[in-house]
Amino acid sequence: MKDPMPEPNHLFSPLTLRGVELPNRIGVSPMCQYSSVDGFATDWHLVHLGSRASGGAGLVIVEASAVSPEGRITPFDLGIWQDEHIHKLSQIVQFTHSQGAKIGIQLAHAGRKASMDAPHRPERCLSPEEGGWLNVLAPSAIPFAPNYPTPVALDKDGMERLVSDFAAAAHRAQAAGFDIIEIHAAHGYLIHEFLSPLSNHRDDDYGGSFENRTRLLREVVWAVRTHWSGPLFVRISATDWAEGGWDIDQSVALAAMLKDLGVDLMDVSSGGLVPFAKIPVGPGFQTTFAARIRQEAGIPTAAVGFITDPAQADHIIRTGQADMVLLAREMLRDPYWPVHAAAKLGRAGSWPVQYLRAAPHGSTQR
Repeated sequence: MKDPMPEPNHLFSPLTLRGVELPNRIGVSPMCQYSSVDGFATDWHLVHLGSRASGGAGLVIVEASAVSPEGRITPFDLGIWQDEHIHKLSQIVQFTHSQGAKIGIQLAHAGRKASMDAPHRPERCLSPEEGGWLNVLAPSAIPFAPNYPTPVALDKDGMERLVSDFAAAAHRAQAAGFDIIEIHAAHGYLIHEFLSPLSNHRDDDYGGSFENRTRLLREVVWAVRTHWSGPLFVRISATDWAEGGWDIDQSVALAAMLKDLGVDLMDVSSGGLVPFAKIPVGPGFQTTFAARIRQEAGIPTAAVGFITDPAQADHIIRTGQADMVLLAREMLRDPYWPVHAAAKLGRAGSWPVQYLRAAPHGSTQR
């Protein structure tokens, strides 16, 4: 008698990357909270991230954390540019682990989108007197929009410092106990600005050709890998949704290069580079990009964007479109989405023992 066929991967099957096992395929996307002071995490971050870990997510990713002070989007962004930031981050890591989840951190530099006010207030650039800064950096001196600062084009020394900043941040992430690092190369921030010909008008080794425009990201990945042995993610915008910009063909080629450099998973988003992009937003509108990168570049991917229904998320995993799903707004609406999804899909959700009396029949305690 033949052995029965193994069950295909599903939303609640574990995922192992470089020896780190995620208990399920559900992750919390990095979401800026604009609740930091001088880059320090606060009790808000502990409760916000900890509640999603308690809610059953297999992976929680800490928001974009600036590798330098000028790399923040706003003065209220999280940071990891100094050793003093490690202590509070390590508390968050420890609590997340106590809930059975793994935790990652997204290392970021805002580029030409830096020195802005928090987004819940009118969109405007902040002066130094208001907590902003003058050294806004980018590949080329092209502002994102009229109400954004005009950046200074990075010189070679500046790019070397930037690569060193990412490497130092990775070292701090290791000290804080994180399981995963994600490099932010999406949504119109600095590394994405280098990738796209719409924002990169350089005529040196970091502009022009695909090889040159991807050079800075490859250098950052290499530098982070020298300080980090765990799973490494890269978030990209698969397309700029704008003529003449970065597109899915380039994303596939980039993913193949990054795989060879030791990247373990591509977190596939889109857009954010130019304000005039026409994005056809809808349920799972970016999933096809994750599927194509996974198939053609041969690297695991995460699907993101308007994934809200448990059956939809499970279908993405079962059909091999992606290896995991990352949820953002849906996790803000319902921190316990994973255990509720388990009940809807007929799986045994893992509940905190303190909440087990409210769990559906058949749920397991954590």
